[in-house]
Amino acid sequence: MSKAITFSEYGAPEVLRLSQVTTPEPGPGQVRIRVRAASVNPFDLKFRSGLMAGSVPARFPVVPGLDAAGVVDAVGEGAEAAVGDEVLGATAGGSYGEYALLDRPVAKPQALSWEAAASLVTVGRTAFRVLRQLGVQAGQTLLVHGAAGGVGTVAVQLAVADGITVVGTVGEHDIQRVTSLGATAVRYGDGWVERVKALAPRGVDFVLDASGAGVLADSVALTGDSAHVITIADMSAAEHGVRFSAGDSDQAEEPLPELVRLAAAGKLTVPIWRTYPLAEAAQAHTDLEAHRNRGKAVLLP
Repeated sequence: MSKAITFSEYGAPEVLRLSQVTTPEPGPGQVRIRVRAASVNPFDLKFRSGLMAGSVPARFPVVPGLDAAGVVDAVGEGAEAAVGDEVLGATAGGSYGEYALLDRPVAKPQALSWEAAASLVTVGRTAFRVLRQLGVQAGQTLLVHGAAGGVGTVAVQLAVADGITVVGTVGEHDIQRVTSLGATAVRYGDGWVERVKALAPRGVDFVLDASGAGVLADSVALTGDSAHVITIADMSAAEHGVRFSAGDSDQAEEPLPELVRLAAAGKLTVPIWRTYPLAEAAQAHTDLEAHRNRGKAVLLP
């Protein structure tokens, strides 16, 4: 037995409880890790609240969490890691616990902290995926809504590195940080369209919406083509003819090893806002729902 955060009904953060659970055993190709860090993603909040019940129904009790980094302590047949290896990856069966299972572990470089390693997984893979789905190329202009968030921050850095001109909508307090990543930062809120046009007089070719802030109609108008807009956060996408990107089903390549290499070399960063003991997972969810964070929240079992 081991400790994990579980919930047995949909609801507010208070449904998250520290529980005794059966320690998971790795299946073929899997490894079990002693979790050193588990990141908290927006999906976790939606999943816990029941907003995803129609598409991702829970089988209670549930251990939430998508990403973890830790030390391998058991391996399944054919696993591509050994006991004692430091690894990170997407979890099978939840990450908010003392132990978690990984299907495709990626080696964690010494230069990468546990918090950064856990935080990179979902936001990095998502940013890589949506940029490929958009098909934006060097020399074109990309507008990123929510450029200061986890996915937005990674997307900005990947796009800039590929020679793409990036404009990012952000809060006043994030303008300097996003500008330092190589983007042109624009304050979000009323008048954002005019501010973007002023800073991108040659127009905007593509838009990535990572904010879910009701910007799709204006984004389509900016690009002139709904196929040039993609969102990971606005459930009204279909009403605007915009693609909603979720999951990795159409991701032909696994970008995580390359993302890890870039992060270890200091060429890719994910802002870490705050760490919490595992038992304070409910507080982490509360803080994120109140938009108190300025970066990733990470649980430390």
